[in-house]
Amino acid sequence: MKKEDILRQHVDPFEVEPGSSVSNIMERMGRISFQGRNLSLAYAVWLNMLQDEAVILFGLAGAMVPAGMRRIIVYLIENRLIDCLVSTGANLFHDVHETLGRYHWMGHSDVDDAQLKDMGIDRIYDTFAVEEEFYEADRFIADFGSSLDDDKAYSTREFLNLLGKKLSEVGRERGILSAAAERGIPVYCPAIADSSLGIALSILEAGGGKKVHFDMIRDVTESAKIVMESNRTGVLYVGGGTPKNFIQQTEVTASYIGGDVSGHTYAIQLTSDAPHWGGLSGCTFEEAQSWGKVRKDARMVSVHVDATIALPLIVSALSEKKTLWENRTIPDLTRHSI
Repeated sequence: MKKEDILRQHVDPFEVEPGSSVSNIMERMGRISFQGRNLSLAYAVWLNMLQDEAVILFGLAGAMVPAGMRRIIVYLIENRLIDCLVSTGANLFHDVHETLGRYHWMGHSDVDDAQLKDMGIDRIYDTFAVEEEFYEADRFIADFGSSLDDDKAYSTREFLNLLGKKLSEVGRERGILSAAAERGIPVYCPAIADSSLGIALSILEAGGGKKVHFDMIRDVTESAKIVMESNRTGVLYVGGGTPKNFIQQTEVTASYIGGDVSGHTYAIQLTSDAPHWGGLSGCTFEEAQSWGKVRKDARMVSVHVDATIALPLIVSALSEKKTLWENRTIPDLTRHSI
């Protein structure tokens, strides 16, 4: 490679332009450096996969709902900026809490946590929640569980779809699960026991109520069929953990059960973790290529950023470009239900 091939574009110092739209700012950030450029690239890749009509799988980890991201996720669902959601149970429990009309409260981290315990206040870094209100959400989920068929094993998609429909009937707020149920977007929770969803169902069983059975392998098979029967897939990860791994493994599972797959075509990651600790949350997409989870020629970017900074900016920018993606073909992923 020649020197002139490397030095083809100079850094363009960012100009302050009063009145600029978010999308204009995001595009101009593509000509600066570091995570600003990566954030701009994440916006561009997301827009690209919408225009390319890729099936978009979204992994949601971290305490995003308590941090104020619920309505952004609802916007993504209602406007079909994503086609499938895989989440931690914690985010979905907090979604139930807020959909029922309860709040998370602005607090701070410099506080006497022993005193908070005496007050019945839970802390998530600089965010507070009322313990008794969490109990109300637990009881709501337990009561919902008592309405289910105890002779049936549910996939988490089935369970969460039914829970979303119930929340549509009684909720005071538009929530992630209620919006997903109405829009036909599958929601999976591969670690459902590792959350207050699991706790609530345990309360039901321990109190002599029904035992809710789950068939977790159906989740694995269904999600693999989604990628097997899609021309192209794109993935977006907020954080990592179980949601990221569950989506990544769809390509591996699909190849084992007869699918002709070559990895996800697009990949975006918003993470505050680093790869050198060996954990999945910081794992690079290049590493994922060694497993065949991401295509060799995939368009991909990792942004090392707090997702509460990145998501509002990227999604606001995409909303301004709605004419470029609003007519995308919307896949019916409910046909993969087994």
